[in-house]
Amino acid sequence: MDSARAPDAGKFSVGLTGGIGCGKTAVSDRFAALGASIIDTDLIAHALTMPGGAAMDALLHEFGPAFVSTDGALDRVRMRELVFSDAAAKARLEAILHPRIRAATAAAAAVASGAYLIYVVPLLIESGGWRERVARVLVIDCPEEVQIARVMRRNAMSEAQVRAIMANQVSRAGRLAAADDVLVNDGSLEALDRQIALLHAQYLAFSERMALFPVQRL
Repeated sequence: MDSARAPDAGKFSVGLTGGIGCGKTAVSDRFAALGASIIDTDLIAHALTMPGGAAMDALLHEFGPAFVSTDGALDRVRMRELVFSDAAAKARLEAILHPRIRAATAAAAAVASGAYLIYVVPLLIESGGWRERVARVLVIDCPEEVQIARVMRRNAMSEAQVRAIMANQVSRAGRLAAADDVLVNDGSLEALDRQIALLHAQYLAFSERMALFPVQRL
């Protein structure tokens, strides 16, 4: 990818993505411990849709009170059921959330002090525009059966529920085809840490190179 496409604040940045249950949080936490600035779009989306969140008035107006829980937050379960079955509703939801998420990520990037930026974007491949905002795409990969087992254990979901979520994400092959870098997370944390350490060193070098030659390809 061309570093001239690197985004907000002109910093070297990585878009981290992966299917549900691939271990995006475990990986981003480890990069943070090594000195990267992590900007997690899921956390931003949760902040936007919590009670009093910046997106709640627009969501209430667009979808009505049936999609707002008693505490004033977005009813995520009901909304998930709707958008999985209604493409138009999904587009309406994204029209509200995506511009706000983009603005929040840009603001976070502007004040980030880490050696480089990592945007954690579960639907990076599916969402238009993200690949133009980052210098490299990092995909966390694992076999689908591992994904399913992890999510069933973590979220107390049935296999059918997990597969329904996966069906609304890009395929494993599609993610890998879009990747500049791949971390395989199907074994021990020690094995994962070794891969992360190697990529961290590479990203530090890219960051330093970008600071000197901002239009050089990485």
